Amino acid sequence: MNKFDKNNINKVALVLEGGALRGLYTAGVLDVFMENGIKIDTIIGVSAGALFGINYKSKQIGRALRYNLKYAHDKRYMGMYSLITTGDIMNKDFCFNKLVYELDPLDFETYNNSDTNFYAVVTNVETGQAEYIEIKDAEKDMEYLRASGSMPFVSNLVEINGNKYLDGAVSDPIPLKKAIDMGFGKIIVIQTRPADYTKTKSRLPFGFVYKKYPKFVKTANEAYLKYNETLNLIKQYEKEAKILALRPSKKIRMRRVEKNLKKLQAIYDVGIKDCSENLKKIKEYITQNTNCRS
Repeated sequence: MNKFDKNNINKVALVLEGGALRGLYTAGVLDVFMENGIKIDTIIGVSAGALFGINYKSKQIGRALRYNLKYAHDKRYMGMYSLITTGDIMNKDFCFNKLVYELDPLDFETYNNSDTNFYAVVTNVETGQAEYIEIKDAEKDMEYLRASGSMPFVSNLVEINGNKYLDGAVSDPIPLKKAIDMGFGKIIVIQTRPADYTKTKSRLPFGFVYKKYPKFVKTANEAYLKYNETLNLIKQYEKEAKILALRPSKKIRMRRVEKNLKKLQAIYDVGIKDCSENLKKIKEYITQNTNCRS
């Protein structure tokens, strides 16, 4: 399903931006979706959008918020202790083993039996290109989910089948174009930045740290251009009523690895509020007939 598929014209795709713990906004939106029986055919998630978005397929309302509040101050979860001791700010063993199997288990059976298709965006470090990996079996494909959320500079490269990956947000931060290319006539985009946000060029030393991967460096240095280009496309398509977009109605300043429980709860609550207030519009958009795009 990598090319235009006319069978998708009346199906619904959900595009989930990343944004580290700002992704709890998305978690709030998805919990309202689940509580109200909003049916999504395909999800394309990036970074935190992928890591939190899997709970839609496993039908686990509240899970993303719950474990983030519970383990925010646990040094085993994510932060400087993990970065210093493992090279990953998001602890691999804790987040992708102990958490998903023991502490707050992901419902793998429900996930795998769901008829919603799920794609995680990763960035191939050697090619600098985005890859869209279908996560059919959450247990077997967990490394792709980890790769999607592995932020540059604070994560080791994730090697899978001889390929090296990092955060999907580097190459395709809001994969709206991918959903369009796949032929979806109904697309809902969940952003994690307010409406007035635009991205500026990064000053991070990609060229120094990743000098062995010049294509990745080029992609990373130009990421802000692609991000802002996609923002313009979102606004254009919204005006034309081709897509529906939700974004935080309230600005909450958050660090990427936020430890303030009140802020974590607050951004989630904004997601709940924004989605609840737009629920009628969302339902109407999903049920309308869609004419094939040229």
